[in-house]
Amino acid sequence: MRKAEIRRSTKETDVAISLDLDGRGEASLDLPIGFMVHMLNTFAKHGLFDLTVRASGDLEVDQHHLVEDTGIVLGQCFAKALGEKRGIRRTGSCLYPMDETLARAAVDLSGRPFLFFEAALGGAPLVFRSPGGTEGAFQTDIIEDFWQGFAMNASCALHLDILRGRSDHHKIEALFKAAARALRDACEIDSRAADLVPSAKGVIA
Repeated sequence: MRKAEIRRSTKETDVAISLDLDGRGEASLDLPIGFMVHMLNTFAKHGLFDLTVRASGDLEVDQHHLVEDTGIVLGQCFAKALGEKRGIRRTGSCLYPMDETLARAAVDLSGRPFLFFEAALGGAPLVFRSPGGTEGAFQTDIIEDFWQGFAMNASCALHLDILRGRSDHHKIEALFKAAARALRDACEIDSRAADLVPSAKGVIA
């Protein structure tokens, strides 16, 4: 069963995630940043990963700690669920169009962590108003920290970039969708090599 559950508690955040790599894209998300709920739900749907996230943190400081730590724990779940990575395809890539935006993701579950990230974000927060009248904003610059935490802890080489686009919302969402599709391909079992570790070394590390 390619599943994992991990909880990470610090003085700044408390993040608990469960992951099923062979799911149906179902997500149960409880974290106090609406934009990240939207992104993680999109990630689960497009990757066909069943995902549960329970996360809280020091939002009185800013959103950085909680978003980064969520990426860290999600990466740890992927590493644990994949185990020795026997039978997987190992690599995956996706070009994902979202209206005016075109995103590209490529991943190698190589055991050697690396992130290339070029999202061409404008840097302005995404401002929202809730139905109750509450105003808030999402700090777009911390998306790179989310993926940095993910790549380092999933031990994968991950390349994410925007080829064109205008809306920062679309750029970030397209990257989550592209990454999910690329990871779905990389994590899938190759029926022709189901008992093999996909490395000439005989081990992925």
